[in-house]
Order: sequence, then C-alpha cells, then structure tokens
Amino acid sequence: MIDSAQVRLERLQQARQLMKQHGVDALIIPSADPHMSEYLPEYWQGRSWLSGFTGSMGTLVVLQDFAGLWTDSRYWVQAPMQLAGTGIELKKIQVDPTYAVFLAEHLPQGAKVAIDGNVLSVSAAKELKTAFADKNITLVTDIDILAQIWHDRPSLPMQPIYQHPDKFVDTSITGKLAKVRQVMAEKGASHHLVCSLDDIAWILNLRGSDVEFNPVFLSHLLIDEQKATLFVHQDKLSDVIIDTLTQAGVGVADYDAVAAALAEVSGVLLIDPSRVAVGTLTSNSAQLAHGINPSTLLKSIKSEADIAHIREAMRQDGAALCEFFAEFEKKLAAGETITELDIDTMLNQARSRQPDHVSASFNTIAGFNANGAIVHYSATADNHSVIEGDGLLLIDSGGQYYNGTTDITRVAGVGQVSHEQKQDVTYVLKAHIGLAQAYFPENLPSAHIDALARIHLWSCGLDYRHGTGHGVGYFMNVHEDPQVISVLAQQTPERVLKRGMVTTNEPGLYREGKWGIRLENCVVHTVAYENEFGVFLKFDDLTLCPFDTRLILPELLTEAEKHWLNAYHQRVHDELIDRVDGDAKQWLIERTKPV
Repeated sequence: MIDSAQVRLERLQQARQLMKQHGVDALIIPSADPHMSEYLPEYWQGRSWLSGFTGSMGTLVVLQDFAGLWTDSRYWVQAPMQLAGTGIELKKIQVDPTYAVFLAEHLPQGAKVAIDGNVLSVSAAKELKTAFADKNITLVTDIDILAQIWHDRPSLPMQPIYQHPDKFVDTSITGKLAKVRQVMAEKGASHHLVCSLDDIAWILNLRGSDVEFNPVFLSHLLIDEQKATLFVHQDKLSDVIIDTLTQAGVGVADYDAVAAALAEVSGVLLIDPSRVAVGTLTSNSAQLAHGINPSTLLKSIKSEADIAHIREAMRQDGAALCEFFAEFEKKLAAGETITELDIDTMLNQARSRQPDHVSASFNTIAGFNANGAIVHYSATADNHSVIEGDGLLLIDSGGQYYNGTTDITRVAGVGQVSHEQKQDVTYVLKAHIGLAQAYFPENLPSAHIDALARIHLWSCGLDYRHGTGHGVGYFMNVHEDPQVISVLAQQTPERVLKRGMVTTNEPGLYREGKWGIRLENCVVHTVAYENEFGVFLKFDDLTLCPFDTRLILPELLTEAEKHWLNAYHQRVHDELIDRVDGDAKQWLIERTKPV
C-alpha cells in the first residue's frame, strides 16, 4: 500500500532538512541494493518509500526546490498516478536529459551530491563523476540520509537457503568454479568478487527466497585460484549445505565480513563494475580488473540437459494455463464477478497443482481495458477493475519451477471485442510471428533483430516503447542478462545471440486510456544451419499456450503466418492433450483448431 501524498511530502521535507545539515545540495535514491538487483528486498526499497512510485526501475532526485523521478517508458502512465500530490515530477528516460546531466546543469559550481555508496555501482559512480567534472561537483557516498529518516525500515530478509535438486543440475559447484577460474586466468585475475545474486546462486547450485519471485539469497562470493568464500547470514544455511560447500572448496563467512576480506586481498581482483557497489569496495586493496562476470555468460547458455528440463517446466505451465483459461471463461459465462486480483489467485492455484512448481516468477500483470495499456500495471486492493462488459484483458504471468522459469503474456476477449481491437491484436500477432520465424548468424548483436517484429507495426504507423525480448533464467530470475532484443537498450559486446540462450518474444501495442496488447512466448536459440558461411540460429518456441484466434482477423495474415500459427497450435495440442482433462481438455481442443 502506498502512503498518502501528505506523508510522502513530510518525508521529503525531512530529507531536505538533513541535506542542509550535511551540506548536501542534491540527493540521489536509485532502485538498487548492494547487489545491483532488479527486484529488491523491502529493506532496499527506499525510492518507493520516499516517492510512492513502485515500478521496478527508476531514480529519485531531490533538491531543495525540485524533486524528479526518472523512469523508462514502461512506467510513463503509472508514474504520474503514483506521484500525484507529492510535487515530484516525472522525467522520461530517452526523452528528457539524464539525471546526471540535469544535476550538472542545475547545480552550482562545487556543489555536493549524496548517494548511498551501498546502492551505487562502480560504473554508475564513474558516469556521475564524469558528468560532474566540469563543475567540480563532489559525489558523496558515505552518507545514508534514508537511514536517518526511515525509522520503521524493514529488516534484511533471513529466509533459509536450499539446494537446487540434484536431478535438475547437470554441472557441479566444482565444475562451475573451474569454468569461472578459467576466465579469471584469461583475464590475469587472481581473485574474483561476485555480488550479483543470480550469479552466486547459479555457481553454487543453491536457491533462496530473500527476494520475492526470484529464487536468490543475499550474499557475496569471493573466488581465488584455489578456494572460494560465501559471505552470507549463516543462520540461513543447513549443516548439509555447509558440508556440500566445504567439499567443493567453498568456505562460509558472515555477510558483513566481505569488506574486511577484501582488505586482505592482494593481486588482481576481477569485478563486474555494473554489478558491484562502491560501498562494498571501500576497504579493497587489490588492483581492479573490470569485465562482465564470467558466470553471467556461462549461465545464459543453457545445456541440453537444462533445456530438456525447461521444456518439461513449460509443459507443466501450459497444462496449468489450460486449467486457468477454462475456469476463467466458465466463470465469465456464468456471470460470476471476477476482478483483476482474482486472475493472480486463479493462476497461482492452477500452477501450484503442478509437481515441480515453486512460486510465481513475478507479480502477475492482469490489466483490463485501460489498465492493460499500463505496461507494468499492478492491481492492488485499493486500485483494481472488475472484468465485466466488453474489452480486452492482458495477462502477463509466469511461474518458478525447480526445472525452469516461465514468462508468458496472452490477451483474452471479454464480451464484444471490436473490429479495431481485433485489428490491433492481429498486428501484434504478426509482429510476434515475424520474430518467431527469424534466422540469424550466431553472435549477432541482439538489438539487430528487433526490427523483424516492429516492422509489422511500423508499416501501420504503430510502435511500442519497451524491448521485444529479454533473457530468462533457469529456475532463476525471469529477467536475465546479457541478451536484450531492443533498439532502446545500450549495446555492449556481450549482448549477442548464442545457441542455448532462452529469450522472450513479446511485441505489444498500447492505446492509452483504451487497451493494451502483448503476446509473449519464451524461445530457445537453436542451430538452423552450420556451413561454410558460419553458424545460423533460429528460435524454437518453449511456451505452450494457444493464442486466442477469436481475437484475430485472418484476412490480415499471410499464408505463411497462418501456417506458423496452425503449426504452433498443433504442437501445443499434441504436447498438452494428455496432461489435461475435463473442461481444460475441451478448452485446449477448441483453442488449437486451425485457422
């Protein structure tokens, strides 16, 4: 629940008073923790606490006479609603100047800017210092103003850590450490500090629940040429896990002991500057080498065994979705009241009946009509819609399974769906098929294929402001680096398309105040051709759930697009028919009939 605008105004005033006491001209509060996570434990959700904006991405900047919230296009509809009454202005990333440029332009010569070093990455600190250099603006990282005014701040999570079941793991801790050490040696590093939680969980074949929806745990991992140390609250570890780590050459130390350990390190320390906080390195004495975490690339490429497990997770998820949609349509037909909140409950209940299900993989987005146009809309007890009348319901959801992570978006029709709505759904489906049918060279920068989806919307004067695809983990974070299919994303050498990666295909179309459409599948990159011209990849769909053909205009599809759709639906039918019964089975049969 978001506190009232008046409460947030009072908090902003308290922050400004402390800024004066510390001689600080501006305060930056990013969406981050010491591990540079996308989704944060409540302890680190200070930006949300102070501003009321609950999106997963955004930076709050406070001056004495100004406050602004910088966020991307996913939240341009949501943010003004949540910021209303606070005086905090929405600043649009890639439209307005960056907050670093804004501060450099508006602050006086020699000003001071405060940001908690524990939530500031090394790379972000460098960018800020560069932006501030001409005006001799000082970046202060040893003051945590939030800690002085957030008196009921939640505690750090202390959830137990557990092992990823052996039957779903094909590489041992020792094997993964060996691969990481090989890259360390290539880079001339004697030590490697890993702070990103998904990397640590992957390397150690462990999982946790410190962060909602993400099976990770708060920790740091320091690796040298012979051993490794896991810095974690040790009450989270069982004796069995400690023994397993010990056998793999991994010791255990307290979570807060990482700084002292870094003070003892000599030689060359490899860090990923975008995933390590300035505050973590305060006592470091080693020479730093910068580069992407080796494990980030290693875990992005799933083994054949991993992919086989993921396919089974997708079958379980597909069966659950058949049950959900059959129940949803039956309740609608019976005139039962269904809210957006009920969608999340129904989905979780359906998924929980599958044998390997653990939890949701993110907070379900169920947006009816105008709410569907808010890209990362989240229904709450105080703000949600009843699904009644006519329109479109966008449902973006996913599950965590011991054998995989799912992420799927479908659109359901309610009552009478207009010709214009069907036209929009068909255009988005054409964009989805356009990317699904892609062939491309291995190691192609991922942004290069974005246009294969968007061109089907561009040709009609339409577009969407989010990426078309992101990496997906293996019983891990639903958003996984390095690949991002988006012309909007910063391009780095690591953001290339490789065999074995799992990525989403999710074009969309949003008409503010009316409706939103997004059609999303997870796909795996497989080899299509390997010859004298190189290796060429294609996408193989993992997600198994029909698209509602009642919402499309077949006359707008080419014969090739109809063939793709019918072939996909036949595959969905064949893989799920023996996993469902009753209403769910009849629903599957009906929804997979050819166009």
